[in-house]
Amino acid sequence: MTNLEHLGIAVQDLKAATALYTSLLGIAPYKQEHVASETVDTVFFRVGGSKIELLAGTAPESAITKYLEKKGEGIHHVAFEVNDIRAEMARLRAEGFVLLNEEPKRGADNKLVCFVHPKSAAGVLVELCQEIINA
Repeated sequence: MTNLEHLGIAVQDLKAATALYTSLLGIAPYKQEHVASETVDTVFFRVGGSKIELLAGTAPESAITKYLEKKGEGIHHVAFEVNDIRAEMARLRAEGFVLLNEEPKRGADNKLVCFVHPKSAAGVLVELCQEIINA
């Protein structure tokens, strides 16, 4: 793992949370994106070498919607940048970690992503992400 890529924060109202974080951080978000495969809308802020990702579910079956129902707003996951997501997935499996994905999938902000189950990571949902290089 090469870098803390971002912190994901689950929010009920993306517009209100975007205004709040714009005021809190003193900067505007650099990107908004809908990720249809995850039924989620995202907003990203750059903070130093890392990012803050606000996430709001767009359907009842969204993992974010379900998370908010159970736990309320707050930190949802921590994401680490990796150079080779498949190699890192294999390494973590060999170390005994439980992954929520068999293969990396396309995520927000031009990334391939995979999640480590919180039960195998001291209660924290960990995201691995690798920049997609377009040829």
